Amino acid sequence: MNDIIRSIEAGQMKAEVPEFHVGDTVRVHAKIKEGNRERIQVFEGTVLKRQGGSSRETFTVRKFSNGIGVEKTWPLHSPSVDKIEVVRFGKVRRAKLNYLRDRVGKAAKVKELVK
Repeated sequence: MNDIIRSIEAGQMKAEVPEFHVGDTVRVHAKIKEGNRERIQVFEGTVLKRQGGSSRETFTVRKFSNGIGVEKTWPLHSPSVDKIEVVRFGKVRRAKLNYLRDRVGKAAKVKELVK
């Protein structure tokens, strides 16, 4: 039974997924359907968490819009996610950055990783 599920999930996975980690600032190009039209909307923010594995893997991105924190969670291998660009690499020591939800302004910044 597990082999059947694995083969189905393997067919649903994307061929290339960019390498990004928790703390990185990413630009997610998501397909938005409005009526019979389809457009691409860009959502730029900090990656709070990545969870799951294989075709079920999801990631959460947080940004500030007009002084209000906005979080969105996408499946990594979803057809609605067109592409993911890494804007800057963050230096963090946690797997989940839930503490950023309580912080505003400069306190919500993540140090940049210099390579």
